[in-house]
Amino acid sequence: MSAGQAGSSTSRIGASLRRRNKPSTSLPLPPPPPTTHLTMYALRLRAAARGLARQCTLTQRTFAATARQLDSTTTPPLPASTESVTTPAEAPTTTAVQQAPNRTEIWSRSQQPRSKAMMGPRFEQTDFELQPQPYAAIELIHQQPVRWTHDRIVACDGGGGPAGHPKIFINTDKAEICTCNYCGLPFANEHHRKHLEALPQTSYPL
Repeated sequence: MSAGQAGSSTSRIGASLRRRNKPSTSLPLPPPPPTTHLTMYALRLRAAARGLARQCTLTQRTFAATARQLDSTTTPPLPASTESVTTPAEAPTTTAVQQAPNRTEIWSRSQQPRSKAMMGPRFEQTDFELQPQPYAAIELIHQQPVRWTHDRIVACDGGGGPAGHPKIFINTDKAEICTCNYCGLPFANEHHRKHLEALPQTSYPL
């Protein structure tokens, strides 16, 4: 091999080695950050963490102090040994209301007492002075005198007409005052007059 060929081969080998050692320009690598920047960033993070922890601690202490202050301001509970003296409530005084001007009690089991009448939202007016207060017919009918008869059976139609009632027949055999089941008129037989007059009290005037 001549000297010229040896020099050209060595130049080719050196050029190939330089190409291999040359870094690629297609994907450039970022330069490493300097050490001073990393140190400052870490210091800032630590300072922020310490400040947050200090704020949380102050908040907890504030709540604890507030709770203690509230406990100190509240009144202490009474001891269990003290007994509370309760005074019995006075019962409301209620005035008796008559069922009718001439009768106090009710005269039917299905009848509502007048003291409990017109209660609730349906009845706005509760002044009994302005309400109709008719006399009770059961008391008025007991003021009727006994109708004496010599017949064993009598008929009653309540006087007839629109104010009357269907005619019924009443048996007067028993020694008592027999009344009409519709209007309440009393009937009695003459044979029992002495017995009825001897009674200390009768429901109808004889």
